[in-house]
Amino acid sequence: MDIHSIIAPVITDRLALEEFIESLSDLAPKIERDIARLKSTPGDREVISSLFRSIHNIKGDAALCKVELAVTIVHPIETVLARFRNDEIAFSDIIAEAVLLALDRLELAVESLFSGRSLDGLHLLDLVQGLEKLSLEAAPNMDECACELIEAVTGFRPASEAAALMQGKASSISRKSKSQAADDLRFFRTLANQLEARSTLFKGRTMRLLRLAMETNQVMDKMIDPMQLEAAIYMHDIGMMFLPESVWLKQERMTDDEKLILRAHPDYADGILSRMDGWESAAEMVAQHHEMPDGEGYPMGLRAKQICDGAKILAIVDAFEAVMLKHINRGRNRSVLRAIAEINACNNQFSPEWINPFNQVIRRTLEAR
Repeated sequence: MDIHSIIAPVITDRLALEEFIESLSDLAPKIERDIARLKSTPGDREVISSLFRSIHNIKGDAALCKVELAVTIVHPIETVLARFRNDEIAFSDIIAEAVLLALDRLELAVESLFSGRSLDGLHLLDLVQGLEKLSLEAAPNMDECACELIEAVTGFRPASEAAALMQGKASSISRKSKSQAADDLRFFRTLANQLEARSTLFKGRTMRLLRLAMETNQVMDKMIDPMQLEAAIYMHDIGMMFLPESVWLKQERMTDDEKLILRAHPDYADGILSRMDGWESAAEMVAQHHEMPDGEGYPMGLRAKQICDGAKILAIVDAFEAVMLKHINRGRNRSVLRAIAEINACNNQFSPEWINPFNQVIRRTLEAR
């Protein structure tokens, strides 16, 4: 193993890297579909061969494009699949989860290399060491080895039926509120339901976000007013409804002009809330929920201490939901473990003081399954 290629990868040909990223983007959803099929029919030789070919092609493309980091990650995956193809080991959900996690990490890594972002949060050395150990592990110990790999990279111990988290409904929230505030919240929730109705992908989204945000706030002893946070959850994306649906419902890659249009949506929702008595805190959360600690967010480019805590929670849960839906139009699904791993890898995008409480909420949910 070339450790240098993992901890300090060098890209000598940017055009070749871009070509590899495009190739990986084409092959990744096919791999995920094949793995999903194997969960139903683990003995399907045609699917097994298809899966092996796709991984082998990624490795070949990486070598051709001189992306050594990708070769290092993919090589032990290829060995694992070769053992599976040769009936040396049995297919299992946890091995599949480890392979898919590695694929996610590879995509994040090459995209970060291309855009010049840090790879520090991806735990690539842990990933490669875990994959190499997995590729050599005795058959009876494969599942445990895969669990150790996932825990080393994500910080979470896999639990059965982990993905069922997103099917949960929002927990009960005890709060005291005036009659008018309760009426306002019902109105906000009605608007959120109207937004959900615009796409089948959004079904149940509001209640999932509410549950995660409220439980994260609970971990921190309700640092944020729960009623204001609830209003912000309902209203944070309502501004989308004032934009062309061809933009905010688009599933393909957005153009720069479309991204600029989309950036207007917090202002609309902020404008509604700030004109209603008693919802100033919720308006601030909504206005700031796309700001980032490093100042690279929008619309104001605020930095960490300038962003209110409610917006910091909202940014995390909103991104988590987005990752769960990422690439769903290509037939790709994100498990909870892979989604939380991606959130934790984006170390500049979210406030660390709220990442840890959010992790506790996810970990507690996984352990309860």
